[in-house]
Amino acid sequence: MKNLIYVRYENGLLHPFSVEEEAIKKNDLVVVSTNRGNQLGEAVSEIKEYSEEDVPDDLFSVVRLATEEDKVQFEKNREDAQKALAKAKSLVNSLSLEMKLVDCFYTLERNQLLFTFVSDNRVDFRELAKKLAQIYKTRIELRQIGVRDKAKEIGGLGPCGRFLCCNSFLTDFDSVSINMAKNQYIALNPTKINGVCGRLLCCLKYEDDQYTEMKKSAPKIGQLVEMNGVKGKVSSINLLTNTVVLELPNHTFVNCDLRDGYGSIK
Repeated sequence: MKNLIYVRYENGLLHPFSVEEEAIKKNDLVVVSTNRGNQLGEAVSEIKEYSEEDVPDDLFSVVRLATEEDKVQFEKNREDAQKALAKAKSLVNSLSLEMKLVDCFYTLERNQLLFTFVSDNRVDFRELAKKLAQIYKTRIELRQIGVRDKAKEIGGLGPCGRFLCCNSFLTDFDSVSINMAKNQYIALNPTKINGVCGRLLCCLKYEDDQYTEMKKSAPKIGQLVEMNGVKGKVSSINLLTNTVVLELPNHTFVNCDLRDGYGSIK
Protein backbone atom coordinates (compact mmCIF):
# COMPACT_ATOMS: atom_id res chain seq x y z
CA MET A 1 0.00 0.00 0.00
CA LYS A 2 1.12 3.56 -0.74
CA ASN A 3 0.00 6.94 0.60
CA LEU A 4 -0.96 9.37 -2.19
CA ILE A 5 -2.18 12.94 -2.27
CA TYR A 6 -3.36 14.96 -5.27
CA VAL A 7 -1.50 18.21 -5.88
CA ARG A 8 -2.28 21.01 -8.33
CA TYR A 9 0.85 22.70 -9.63
CA GLU A 10 2.41 24.20 -12.74
CA ASN A 11 -0.54 26.42 -13.66
CA GLY A 12 -3.36 23.93 -13.19
CA LEU A 13 -1.79 20.51 -13.69
CA LEU A 14 -3.24 17.95 -11.29
CA HIS A 15 -1.41 14.75 -10.41
CA PRO A 16 -1.08 12.26 -7.55
CA PHE A 17 2.15 12.22 -5.54
CA SER A 18 3.44 9.78 -2.97
CA VAL A 19 3.70 11.28 0.50
CA GLU A 20 5.50 10.19 3.63
CA GLU A 21 4.70 13.08 5.96
CA GLU A 22 1.24 12.36 7.38
CA ALA A 23 0.90 15.93 8.72
CA ILE A 24 0.26 17.20 5.18
CA LYS A 25 -3.43 17.88 4.60
CA LYS A 26 -5.77 19.35 2.02
CA ASN A 27 -5.10 23.01 1.04
CA ASP A 28 -1.49 22.88 2.27
CA LEU A 29 1.18 24.34 0.01
CA VAL A 30 3.83 21.72 -0.70
CA VAL A 31 7.00 21.28 -2.72
CA VAL A 32 6.77 18.33 -5.11
CA SER A 33 9.40 16.56 -7.16
CA THR A 34 8.67 16.37 -10.92
CA ASN A 35 10.54 15.31 -14.03
CA ARG A 36 11.51 18.97 -14.51
CA GLY A 37 12.63 19.64 -10.94
CA ASN A 38 10.89 20.82 -7.80
CA GLN A 39 7.63 22.74 -8.07
CA LEU A 40 5.37 24.44 -5.56
CA GLY A 41 1.77 23.26 -5.55
CA GLU A 42 -1.41 23.01 -3.49
CA ALA A 43 -2.69 19.76 -2.01
CA VAL A 44 -6.29 19.39 -3.22
CA SER A 45 -7.15 16.14 -1.45
CA GLU A 46 -6.50 14.39 1.81
CA ILE A 47 -3.91 11.61 1.98
CA LYS A 48 -5.40 8.28 0.87
CA GLU A 49 -4.00 4.78 0.82
CA TYR A 50 -3.81 3.00 -2.55
CA SER A 51 -2.78 -0.52 -3.48
CA GLU A 52 0.39 -0.94 -5.54
CA GLU A 53 -1.51 -1.87 -8.73
CA ASP A 54 -3.45 1.41 -8.60
CA VAL A 55 -0.29 3.54 -8.33
CA PRO A 56 0.98 5.17 -11.59
CA ASP A 57 4.38 4.01 -12.86
CA ASP A 58 5.70 7.58 -13.22
CA LEU A 59 4.81 8.56 -9.65
CA PHE A 60 6.81 11.39 -8.07
CA SER A 61 6.77 12.42 -4.42
CA VAL A 62 5.99 15.31 -2.11
CA VAL A 63 9.32 16.69 -0.89
CA ARG A 64 8.08 18.77 2.04
CA LEU A 65 5.64 21.37 3.24
CA ALA A 66 6.38 24.71 1.59
CA THR A 67 8.34 27.17 3.71
CA GLU A 68 7.94 30.94 3.72
CA GLU A 69 11.10 31.13 1.61
CA ASP A 70 9.53 28.75 -0.94
CA LYS A 71 6.43 30.93 -1.16
CA VAL A 72 8.48 34.12 -1.66
CA GLN A 73 10.59 32.39 -4.32
CA PHE A 74 7.45 31.10 -6.07
CA GLU A 75 5.95 34.59 -6.29
CA LYS A 76 9.20 36.02 -7.66
CA ASN A 77 9.40 33.17 -10.19
CA ARG A 78 5.86 33.84 -11.33
CA GLU A 79 6.52 37.56 -11.85
CA ASP A 80 9.78 36.90 -13.71
CA ALA A 81 8.15 34.20 -15.85
CA GLN A 82 5.52 36.64 -17.09
CA LYS A 83 8.27 39.08 -18.08
CA ALA A 84 10.08 36.24 -19.84
CA LEU A 85 6.86 35.34 -21.67
CA ALA A 86 6.51 38.89 -22.99
CA LYS A 87 10.14 38.86 -24.13
CA ALA A 88 9.72 35.48 -25.81
CA LYS A 89 6.64 36.67 -27.69
CA SER A 90 8.68 39.59 -29.01
CA LEU A 91 11.39 37.15 -30.17
CA VAL A 92 8.80 34.92 -31.83
CA ASN A 93 7.59 37.91 -33.87
CA SER A 94 11.11 38.98 -34.82
CA LEU A 95 11.97 35.43 -35.94
CA SER A 96 8.64 35.12 -37.82
CA LEU A 97 7.83 31.78 -36.15
CA GLU A 98 4.35 30.33 -36.70
CA MET A 99 3.62 29.59 -33.06
CA LYS A 100 1.57 31.10 -30.28
CA LEU A 101 3.09 31.09 -26.81
CA VAL A 102 0.57 30.17 -24.12
CA ASP A 103 2.40 30.30 -20.81
CA CYS A 104 5.78 30.26 -19.11
CA PHE A 105 7.05 29.27 -15.68
CA TYR A 106 10.22 28.53 -13.74
CA THR A 107 10.88 25.47 -11.63
CA LEU A 108 11.17 26.41 -7.96
CA GLU A 109 15.00 26.53 -7.95
CA ARG A 110 14.98 28.28 -11.38
CA ASN A 111 17.00 25.49 -13.00
CA GLN A 112 14.56 25.38 -15.90
CA LEU A 113 12.32 27.84 -17.74
CA LEU A 114 9.47 26.17 -19.60
CA PHE A 115 7.42 27.76 -22.37
CA THR A 116 4.28 26.13 -23.76
CA PHE A 117 2.94 26.97 -27.19
CA VAL A 118 0.36 25.93 -29.76
CA SER A 119 0.92 25.65 -33.48
CA ASP A 120 -0.77 23.98 -36.43
CA ASN A 121 2.58 22.71 -37.69
CA ARG A 122 5.96 21.59 -36.47
CA VAL A 123 8.13 24.54 -35.54
CA ASP A 124 11.92 24.84 -35.69
CA PHE A 125 12.44 26.84 -32.52
CA ARG A 126 16.17 26.15 -32.05
CA GLU A 127 17.16 29.76 -32.67
CA LEU A 128 14.49 30.97 -30.25
CA ALA A 129 15.68 28.55 -27.55
CA LYS A 130 19.28 29.66 -28.09
CA LYS A 131 18.41 33.34 -27.69
CA LEU A 132 16.29 32.67 -24.58
CA ALA A 133 19.11 30.63 -22.98
CA GLN A 134 21.54 33.50 -23.61
CA ILE A 135 19.18 35.94 -21.91
CA TYR A 136 18.04 33.89 -18.90
CA LYS A 137 21.11 31.70 -18.27
CA THR A 138 19.12 28.58 -17.49
CA ARG A 139 17.85 25.50 -19.27
CA ILE A 140 15.08 26.39 -21.73
CA GLU A 141 12.30 24.02 -22.75
CA LEU A 142 9.68 24.80 -25.37
CA ARG A 143 6.80 22.35 -25.36
CA GLN A 144 4.14 22.22 -28.04
CA ILE A 145 0.71 21.45 -26.64
CA GLY A 146 -2.69 20.76 -28.20
CA VAL A 147 -5.79 22.89 -27.88
CA ARG A 148 -7.15 20.63 -25.14
CA ASP A 149 -3.93 21.11 -23.15
CA LYS A 150 -4.22 24.85 -23.73
CA ALA A 151 -7.71 24.86 -22.22
CA LYS A 152 -6.40 22.79 -19.30
CA GLU A 153 -3.66 25.34 -18.61
CA ILE A 154 -5.74 28.48 -19.06
CA GLY A 155 -9.02 27.26 -17.52
CA GLY A 156 -12.45 28.82 -17.93
CA LEU A 157 -16.14 27.95 -17.75
CA GLY A 158 -17.81 25.19 -19.72
CA PRO A 159 -21.29 25.35 -21.29
CA CYS A 160 -22.63 23.81 -18.06
CA GLY A 161 -21.55 26.92 -16.16
CA ARG A 162 -18.95 25.07 -14.09
CA PHE A 163 -15.15 25.30 -14.25
CA LEU A 164 -13.63 23.16 -16.98
CA CYS A 165 -13.24 19.52 -16.02
CA CYS A 166 -9.73 19.43 -17.52
CA ASN A 167 -8.69 22.33 -15.30
CA SER A 168 -10.50 21.03 -12.21
CA PHE A 169 -9.96 17.31 -11.78
CA LEU A 170 -9.11 15.43 -15.00
CA THR A 171 -5.53 14.17 -14.99
CA ASP A 172 -5.62 12.56 -18.46
CA PHE A 173 -7.57 13.12 -21.66
CA ASP A 174 -9.68 10.13 -22.68
CA SER A 175 -10.60 9.58 -26.29
CA VAL A 176 -13.98 11.11 -27.15
CA SER A 177 -15.79 10.18 -30.38
CA ILE A 178 -18.78 11.58 -32.26
CA ASN A 179 -20.52 8.25 -31.65
CA MET A 180 -20.76 9.15 -27.96
CA ALA A 181 -22.90 12.16 -28.88
CA LYS A 182 -25.02 10.01 -31.19
CA ASN A 183 -25.37 7.46 -28.41
CA GLN A 184 -27.08 10.11 -26.27
CA TYR A 185 -29.32 11.34 -29.13
CA ILE A 186 -27.68 14.77 -28.96
CA ALA A 187 -28.04 17.03 -32.01
CA LEU A 188 -24.69 17.08 -33.79
CA ASN A 189 -24.36 20.84 -33.58
CA PRO A 190 -20.71 21.88 -33.03
CA THR A 191 -21.78 24.71 -30.73
CA LYS A 192 -23.56 22.16 -28.51
CA ILE A 193 -21.13 19.24 -28.46
CA ASN A 194 -17.76 21.05 -28.58
CA GLY A 195 -16.01 22.52 -25.56
CA VAL A 196 -14.17 25.83 -25.33
CA CYS A 197 -11.11 24.07 -26.79
CA GLY A 198 -13.04 23.38 -29.99
CA ARG A 199 -12.88 19.61 -29.45
CA LEU A 200 -15.68 17.26 -28.42
CA LEU A 201 -16.81 17.72 -24.82
CA CYS A 202 -14.94 15.43 -22.42
CA CYS A 203 -18.17 14.88 -20.50
CA LEU A 204 -19.68 13.00 -23.45
CA LYS A 205 -17.67 10.02 -22.23
CA TYR A 206 -18.83 10.14 -18.61
CA GLU A 207 -22.21 8.44 -19.19
CA ASP A 208 -21.49 6.68 -22.46
CA ASP A 209 -21.47 3.21 -20.88
CA GLN A 210 -24.81 3.86 -19.16
CA TYR A 211 -26.45 5.05 -22.38
CA THR A 212 -25.09 2.02 -24.23
CA GLU A 213 -26.63 -0.26 -21.61
CA MET A 214 -29.99 1.56 -21.60
CA LYS A 215 -30.25 1.42 -25.39
CA LYS A 216 -30.15 -2.38 -25.31
CA SER A 217 -33.74 -2.45 -24.07
CA ALA A 218 -35.01 0.38 -26.31
CA PRO A 219 -36.18 0.37 -29.94
CA LYS A 220 -34.26 2.23 -32.62
CA ILE A 221 -35.39 5.54 -34.09
CA GLY A 222 -37.40 4.85 -37.26
CA GLN A 223 -38.37 1.35 -36.10
CA LEU A 224 -42.03 0.27 -36.42
CA VAL A 225 -43.32 -0.89 -33.03
CA GLU A 226 -46.48 -1.51 -31.07
CA MET A 227 -46.75 -0.08 -27.55
CA ASN A 228 -49.80 -0.01 -25.31
CA GLY A 229 -51.94 -1.11 -28.23
CA VAL A 230 -50.65 1.73 -30.40
CA LYS A 231 -48.73 1.10 -33.61
CA GLY A 232 -46.33 3.64 -35.03
CA LYS A 233 -42.80 4.61 -36.00
CA VAL A 234 -40.32 5.64 -33.30
CA SER A 235 -39.77 9.38 -33.74
CA SER A 236 -37.61 10.10 -30.70
CA ILE A 237 -36.43 8.47 -27.49
CA ASN A 238 -35.66 9.89 -24.05
CA LEU A 239 -33.68 7.22 -22.24
CA LEU A 240 -33.55 9.20 -18.99
CA THR A 241 -37.34 9.31 -18.68
CA ASN A 242 -37.90 5.93 -20.37
CA THR A 243 -40.30 7.48 -22.87
CA VAL A 244 -40.73 7.12 -26.63
CA VAL A 245 -42.56 9.36 -29.08
CA LEU A 246 -44.39 7.38 -31.77
CA GLU A 247 -45.53 8.81 -35.08
CA LEU A 248 -48.87 7.25 -35.99
CA PRO A 249 -50.04 6.51 -39.57
CA ASN A 250 -52.23 9.64 -39.48
CA HIS A 251 -49.06 11.72 -38.73
CA THR A 252 -50.02 12.48 -35.15
CA PHE A 253 -47.63 11.83 -32.27
CA VAL A 254 -48.12 10.03 -28.97
CA ASN A 255 -45.88 9.53 -25.92
CA CYS A 256 -45.39 5.98 -24.65
CA ASP A 257 -43.61 4.54 -21.62
CA LEU A 258 -40.79 2.12 -22.39
CA ARG A 259 -41.37 0.31 -19.11
CA ASP A 260 -44.68 -1.00 -20.49
CA GLY A 261 -42.72 -2.93 -23.11
CA TYR A 262 -42.98 -2.95 -26.90
CA GLY A 263 -43.16 -5.28 -29.84
CA SER A 264 -41.55 -4.91 -33.27
CA ILE A 265 -43.68 -4.72 -36.42
CA LYS A 266 -42.24 -6.06 -39.67
